[in-house]
Order: sequence, then C-alpha cells, then structure tokens
Amino acid sequence: MRKFLLTLTTVIALFFTSTPILAEDFSVAAKHAIAVEVSSGKILYEQDAETKASIASISKTLSIYLVYEALAKGEITLDTMVDISDYPYSLTSNTELSNVNLDARSYSVRDLLNASLITSSNSAIIALAEKIAGSEAAFVDRMKAKVQEWGITDAKIVNVSGLDNTDLGENIYPGSSPEDVNMFSALDVAIIARRLILDYPQVLDITSLNAYDFGGYTYYSTNQMLSDGTHARGGVDGLKTGTSNSAGSSFLATTQQAGMRIITVVLNATDGLTSPENRFVATNDLMNYVYSNFSLVTLVKKGEAFEDSKINVFNGEKETSPVVAAADLTVVQRNQTDNVPTATFTTDIKEIDAPLKAGTLVGKLQLKDQDLIGKGYISEQASVDMIIPSDMKEASWPFSWWNQFVRYVNEKL
Repeated sequence: MRKFLLTLTTVIALFFTSTPILAEDFSVAAKHAIAVEVSSGKILYEQDAETKASIASISKTLSIYLVYEALAKGEITLDTMVDISDYPYSLTSNTELSNVNLDARSYSVRDLLNASLITSSNSAIIALAEKIAGSEAAFVDRMKAKVQEWGITDAKIVNVSGLDNTDLGENIYPGSSPEDVNMFSALDVAIIARRLILDYPQVLDITSLNAYDFGGYTYYSTNQMLSDGTHARGGVDGLKTGTSNSAGSSFLATTQQAGMRIITVVLNATDGLTSPENRFVATNDLMNYVYSNFSLVTLVKKGEAFEDSKINVFNGEKETSPVVAAADLTVVQRNQTDNVPTATFTTDIKEIDAPLKAGTLVGKLQLKDQDLIGKGYISEQASVDMIIPSDMKEASWPFSWWNQFVRYVNEKL
C-alpha cells in the first residue's frame, strides 16, 4: 500500500509539474533558497541566495565530505573503530540535541557515518572529526581550507556539527565566541552539496535510507521526503535537514526526475520552528517549479560533429578530418523559450599532420548559455573535448613526396 501511495504521489507531482509556473508568480516560503542542476551547476532558481545565514546541521554536509576524503586517502576505513571521547559523549545526555546512544563508547566509521547523515547525530560527527584530525578544532581548520578551494571565502565555520556554540560549553573553537554559529549562504550550501554528490555519490546510498539499526536501536531519518516519510516524493534520496533557534527549520535536498538531478536549498522556512514540516512543503514547491520550467537537453551527442566542425589535415588521405564530441554536451534549458543555448568550437591547431589516430584531442566545444539566473552557474559553463573520430593514413606516394616538398619550399626558401 505504501508503494502504491508513493507511486500515486509521484504521478500527481508529474501531472502538476507539466504546466510551467511563471518565475514572477513563484516564491519559496523561506528566507533563502536556491535550486541547482547537479551535472552542469546551472542555477535554476534563487531567492536571497547569497546572504549568509545560520544553517544548523546542514553544516554536516561539509564535514561528511571531509570524512569521505579521509576514506579516499586511506586515513581511515569504514571498519576503523572510533573511541567516543567525553566531549561528544556528554552531548548525548542533552535530549534537545539530535543524537544516538553511544554508551558502548566505540563504534565503526560506518556506523558513525550513518548516524551523522540519517539521524543527524551531533556526537557522531564530532567523534569522526576527532578521529580524523585529532581534535574538532583541527577538523574545523580542514573545513575552512576546503571551502576556500571551492571559492567560498566568507563563510563562518566554528564547529563540525552545526550546533550553536552555546550548546558546546567550553569546547568551542579557539577564538570564537559562545554566540557564534556556522554561517553560509544558500549558494554556499549548494556548492558544497554538489561537490559531495559528484565526488562521493555513494553518500546517497546512506541518505536515501528511511531507517537504520545502531547499537541495538532503530533510528529513523529526519528527511520526511523519503519514501516512508510524511511528505514522500518519488526521486528524493537526500540530503540533510537542519534545525536550531538561530537557523530556524531548513532543508538541503536532492532528487532526480526525468533524467535531471537537482539540489534544492531552503533555509529558515516560514514558521518553520512551530511547523517543521513547512521546510518539506517549501522544498516540494520548489522542485515542482524547477521541473515544470526546465529540462535537460543534449546539444551535441558523443561522436557527433558540431555544425560541420572539421580541421585541416596536412599530407593525409583527405584534406580535412571531421571533429566530433568526446562526450555528450548537455544543458538545462528553460521550457518554451526562444533563448536557446548554443556552443562554440575552438582550437589552436590550424593544420594537423597525418597520420591521424582516432581520439586525438584537437579542441574544445564550449557551451554558450545566455539564459542566466543570478550568477548563472556555480562553476564554469560546461565544455567537452573535440577529437578526431577515426584513423587517417598519410597520402600515398607520390602525393606524399610532393606535399613534403611544397612544405619545405614554403618554409625554408
């Protein structure tokens, strides 16, 4: 019955998203919001998206990225055991904070990763940070360095969990005040989430879980848009909720529909502290808006030329060779618009010498999208390599000899 209701919900959502919702008629019931297509980084909606705000437990998204990075570097494994120090253990006694029972005082990285992502356990992510970097403060330094790499230069990061510093007692980051909280913009959050999904897509295997077992207890996801949630929507498989007095009720989500994966960020949903479900309603509205107004379109398919793209060949069987895309070039295009994105083929090679080998790189096909919202893209617009599609032999004798002679005369005499 649950699967039937979820399918029906998805069908209804698809029906209502078939009619475009005009941008001027739409707003998100939250202070800050943004929607981004994952593969391209194109911004599809924004609402005061560059203003810094408290994001509470959504901060864990950045912390989790660094946990996966440590796994990739071999600093830890999923089976590495982590001892729970007195600091994170003491937080489990505060029933107002999201946590799991840590009485065993030693758990695997895998278990703590699940607890951090699904139940939003603050103590679990602190324990992981201490294991990886030696202390929470040292891990915060890693967080600051990482966002700098991504061009986020003005975020405030004071802890790994997203808790208000007032909840941490004497364990606050050196130099920070008890009133400090992590501060990011909705745009910053989208950048972090996109990097997490692209670099470590296995995170979705965890964030898509409705529940999990930990230490003999069953814990349930805080994401009510998953299949068993009160606001279930087909395709949603992450990512992170966030709630605090300073942040209100917020939600970072990701979903895939019609082959297009998007990230949505809703910060401080209207009346969210009194009605936490408002963040899910606002997110669902934003997803409906995006999928009714935008589609993923392939401009050039892998192996296809772009507008008769070709390159001159010296001493080959033919005077020119076609040039084709090494991969699909896709773009998110607004539905029912005349402002269609295009692309430009560029190369520094005026002429290439035969023999030619299939796959030889000769240039780039650069997307030229003028239909921009806000900053347009959270990364550079997409491009794909342009390559030689097939081998080409040298011209046969005496043509080859004559070609070489003509080149010698032109260059040397």
